[in-house]
Amino acid sequence: LSVPTTLTKMGLSEGFWHHEYWLPAGATWEDLKESADTQYPQPQDLLLCIPGALLLILIRCLFERTVALPLARALGVRDKERPKVQPNATLEGFYVLLGRTPKKEDLVSLAKQSDLSVRKVQSWFRRRRAQDQPRLMKKFCEVSWRFTFYLTSFFSGLTLLYDKPWFWDHTVCWLKFPQQPLPPALGWFYLLELSFYCSLVATLPFDVKRKDFKEQIIHHIATITLIFVSYCANMIRYGMIVILLHDSSDYILELAKMLHYLKWRRLCEGAFIVFAVVFILSRLVLFPLSVYYYFVTKVELFPVSCLLTAFLLVLQLLHIFWSYLIIQMFFNMILRGGKEQDARSDTEESDGSEAEDLAKNK
Repeated sequence: LSVPTTLTKMGLSEGFWHHEYWLPAGATWEDLKESADTQYPQPQDLLLCIPGALLLILIRCLFERTVALPLARALGVRDKERPKVQPNATLEGFYVLLGRTPKKEDLVSLAKQSDLSVRKVQSWFRRRRAQDQPRLMKKFCEVSWRFTFYLTSFFSGLTLLYDKPWFWDHTVCWLKFPQQPLPPALGWFYLLELSFYCSLVATLPFDVKRKDFKEQIIHHIATITLIFVSYCANMIRYGMIVILLHDSSDYILELAKMLHYLKWRRLCEGAFIVFAVVFILSRLVLFPLSVYYYFVTKVELFPVSCLLTAFLLVLQLLHIFWSYLIIQMFFNMILRGGKEQDARSDTEESDGSEAEDLAKNK
């Protein structure tokens, strides 16, 4: 059965899967019909990302409890004691319903209602905000999980691609496209990546909220869309290069955060410098000048290629945004000795952006 016919039986619109949308001119889904010796990506395989995401969440919970938590304790990570606030229904009601940081006029009104001085009301809200901050142990466990996954993902992807000619010469990515058989290992790797980003989206409400929370949501949505669409259109070769390029710096960032939480300042700074160099080279040099360039110039225009171009551009804009933060942090650390904190940093926030995470408590 052809791909559209199979998916129509699953209740999806055949019009949505019309080959003119997903494949270049002259190609049809019949060209991607599997045989005993040849496998091609099948869109219905992506449904495996749902149980895959649930499995990764379960593995993460087990990892954090049995590996990350004991490791954190062994390395001396300790949660600071936080003074408990006195129960106050009036102040608590305002905090929950109206905001964590009351304005001056609200402080005066709350002071009268609760029969406290304005200064005591300010102190109550400050302690209440501190009480809601994520614990250092929680941060360390989350970062440890992401470090483990990104490290494993990067070197697994490198192992899969290092002997592929199209990894070294991107023009070969499009040789005989879209009739490019799918090696099972690359298919499973792709599904693992999709499952991981779906798991990140599912756990966002429960994870440490960072200052670049909105940008992270945009990034996850763009990444999931790119993986999904490129798999269906059999752009696996190109997609693998994009994934590997992004994973090349992610595990270094998570390592730098772990060192930061351990208060190993010199090692943290060294890891951050390596991360900054790798991130900027991979995201601002290799990605736009090599990977993105070859996609725009070597692939003919059809609806899905235009969609991928747009989402790749979204990723590049995020790269520029994060690079700005990284460069700002780099000069703050190198030229000023880390003595001046980023003016936009708020010590009462749960967590910072990628660069600001490392800027705190220097």
